[in-house]
Amino acid sequence: MTDSVAAQVPVMHLDPMGTDHHGESARMRELGPVIRVVLPGDVTVWAVTDHALLADLVTDSRVSKDWRNWNAIKSGEVTDEWPLVGMIKVTNMVTSDGEVHQRLRRPVTRTFTRGRVEQLRPRLNEIVSALLDDLPNHAAADGSVDLRTHYAYPVPMQMICELTGVPVDWRPRLRELVDSIFRTNTTAEEVVATQRDRHELLNRLVDLRREEPGADLTSALIEIGEQDQEKLTQEELIDTIWLLLTAGHETTLSLIVNGVRAMLTHPDQLEMARSGGAEVWARVVEETLRWDAPIGNFPARYPFEDIEIAGVRIPKGEAILAPYSGVGRDPAQHGAEADTFDITRPAVKHLAFGGGPHICLGAHLARLEAQVALPALFERYPDVRLAADAATLPPVPSFFSNSAALLPVHLS
Repeated sequence: MTDSVAAQVPVMHLDPMGTDHHGESARMRELGPVIRVVLPGDVTVWAVTDHALLADLVTDSRVSKDWRNWNAIKSGEVTDEWPLVGMIKVTNMVTSDGEVHQRLRRPVTRTFTRGRVEQLRPRLNEIVSALLDDLPNHAAADGSVDLRTHYAYPVPMQMICELTGVPVDWRPRLRELVDSIFRTNTTAEEVVATQRDRHELLNRLVDLRREEPGADLTSALIEIGEQDQEKLTQEELIDTIWLLLTAGHETTLSLIVNGVRAMLTHPDQLEMARSGGAEVWARVVEETLRWDAPIGNFPARYPFEDIEIAGVRIPKGEAILAPYSGVGRDPAQHGAEADTFDITRPAVKHLAFGGGPHICLGAHLARLEAQVALPALFERYPDVRLAADAATLPPVPSFFSNSAALLPVHLS
């Protein structure tokens, strides 16, 4: 990046603890449609804060998703000890382009179909019902129950672990590993240990499913790989499974937390949802995705060549961050009332699941899980209410994840 380019563009330090995602996003928009942001370790990247411009960017063939094209990695500025490296240096469909992207995406597309997801509904209903039955058993001394820990977390985690064939006794360590890569307050030692342990766990999982195949996605991916001339390498296979496990529960966990929080702080909207049917709850989920998207900021794209966005030249190989939760409240896209949670809002496209060729393959599963978990909670516990001021709930310490780290409620 030349000094002349740097001097022209506003710079803002992002809070690695995610203390105020939406306030921070508003300040980013005020600075301009294209700005520079500083990440932990004084790593500076670009951010596109305008919904329309970001929607164009995610479909731009001049821009790569492959971290190997990032100047900061090539130069050694970003190393394997960088706190965010676990979200960057993976080898799967999210971090690939063109034919490689299609080759890595095809096996998952063939196995993780909308029809297969819909077949999961009966099992999802069983999981949700059992967790709701058990909630009173997790009451603290003051009678409150943390819905994040005891409901929003286990719904998607149990679903994705069953879907990928992860043994029950492996799941506590898996949870720790996933939590670690989404946090941005990890030490260099934790980063290295997480990368080491997740490779070890996933290699064991692949070995297990080769020896004991089942009706799960890991077994299906292995079988496809053995029949396909362009089969996945071991690294590609374990990183694809890692993508399914991380994206398959972290975003839905936050979606359920954010949906419950939105409903409990907007009683008029909750009343409308209760008096409606499945279609209304689907609108609740979509408005939550727009208004309080589970992903705050997502890495990264790297131009193959110098590109210009809104009159700003971004040099080849620089990283561009996508502030997905921020553009969900962009007034240019969602109107003057973009900051208002309104389930009657006319349907307008959001970017909560990304866009373009890299749009999230698990979007239909996330929607299904939220559309089942939210109404079931309010039907089982019609008098549920927050046990703390929503404004004081601690955030997840991350600028990747946009959600509350706790969601204490009184069930009755």
